[in-house]
Amino acid sequence: MGRIVKEDVPKIFDLLQKAAGSDACILIGRMGGLTNHTYHAVLEDGREYVVRIPGEGTEEMIVRSDEKISTELACRLDIDAQMLYFGDDGSKVTEYIPNARTMSAASFHDEKMIEEAAALLRRTHSCGEDTGVPFEVFDLAANYEKIIEDVQVAMPSDYAEQKEKVLRIKAQIDRELHPEKVPCHNDPLCENWVYGGSSRLYLIDWEYAGMNDGMWDVSDISIEAGFDEAWDRLLLTDYLGHEPSAADNRHFLANKIYVDYLWTLWAKTRVPFDGQPMEDWTQERYARMIGNINAFEEL
Repeated sequence: MGRIVKEDVPKIFDLLQKAAGSDACILIGRMGGLTNHTYHAVLEDGREYVVRIPGEGTEEMIVRSDEKISTELACRLDIDAQMLYFGDDGSKVTEYIPNARTMSAASFHDEKMIEEAAALLRRTHSCGEDTGVPFEVFDLAANYEKIIEDVQVAMPSDYAEQKEKVLRIKAQIDRELHPEKVPCHNDPLCENWVYGGSSRLYLIDWEYAGMNDGMWDVSDISIEAGFDEAWDRLLLTDYLGHEPSAADNRHFLANKIYVDYLWTLWAKTRVPFDGQPMEDWTQERYARMIGNINAFEEL
């Protein structure tokens, strides 16, 4: 567990009062998370909640009203823990998932976990709803580029060249496959999956959710879990319900490229707040993106 931020404590009590009708908290524990302050709170009557306080700088990148819409959908689909309160600033209180275990890259190297995750993504993507919340990768990228320029963070010297390649790949996939826009989580990194409750997976934290190509979510899992070709084939087969075709594989690889492209830029915007560790993470993503661009061009 991380350090409890002193200034967060009165906010936690206030949020518990709003969500649960009580601030009689007997235990507060800091949970994980890259940008937000998230806490496990236990009331004296035994009720348990997760309280989220938005992190510094997130207001520039996340439209909280949009996040609320997507979170409400996830709750209706019984994909996320039930939400009790959502503030205009992105503060949030949800039910605590009992016996919760946050997933990791290692724990995703398991056939059962992959099958469950693929089924959960299919349920999300095939629900037939339009949230009205856009997730336009290159519009978001342009916004991140502006933030990066404003905060004067250096970009790789070949960024313009690599960006042009990504745009060409996007145009090719759109022309060939015409991907449908469906409700997506858009940030299903391993730590946003929780195993617990009645021995099942939950997908939490819908900050970046919106209408997107469903293959984005599938590709993101592969990247974050560090899958090799064999695990990728299993994930794709479980998600599609059949052996992936050559077109499916191109679609999958292209989305891996988009994922690393966008999150490279996102990470650059976080460097002023999070320092060298975020810069290192940026370089790792950027190198992988270039490798996948080269692989795509050889298909």
